[in-house]
Amino acid sequence: SRALSSAATQTVKPPVQVFGLEGRYATALYSAASRMNQLDQVEKDLNALQSTMKSDKKLREQVTSPIINKKVMATALKEASAKLSFAPATANLLGLLADNGRLKKLDTVINAFKTIMAAHRGEVVCEVVTAKPLDSSQSKQLEGALKSFLKSNQTLKITSRVDPSIIGGLVVSIGDKYVDMSIATKVKLYTDVIQSAA
Repeated sequence: SRALSSAATQTVKPPVQVFGLEGRYATALYSAASRMNQLDQVEKDLNALQSTMKSDKKLREQVTSPIINKKVMATALKEASAKLSFAPATANLLGLLADNGRLKKLDTVINAFKTIMAAHRGEVVCEVVTAKPLDSSQSKQLEGALKSFLKSNQTLKITSRVDPSIIGGLVVSIGDKYVDMSIATKVKLYTDVIQSAA
């Protein structure tokens, strides 16, 4: 049976905790790759794989298809990993996901691993969702406010996304903190209060 970590060796704790099924796989991968001194190679492998999956529709469909036999897929991924010179920890992850029928989670596992690796480098990943794009002055103000959450040895890595459905305000996730200051959430909250009072 394939595994990312063995009971005989000590587990390496990641610098940030990620939750859910994808978090468990990403944490196990971080621990295994760390013990094998393969963290950078695994990150490179997963980034290449993720961008290939985005551009190659056929590969994406094969990886996420519930029809394809998981043993056949595990064998194909093992051969592909060897051909692409993936790190053993990367190959083990792919085989493990295939064996357990969890390949459709591959993209979210990779994103969880990226979050762990960013924390490993002292980067704090921050996602900002706004109803419309921020101008440069608003962006600078927001960045200044967000930097106050950081320790001296950390750097901020901001990604922005526009989602008109939040109506206005912001939704910010920084590290393990999540703040929803959107108008859509406030409207829902007030609607719920009014409905429960009626």
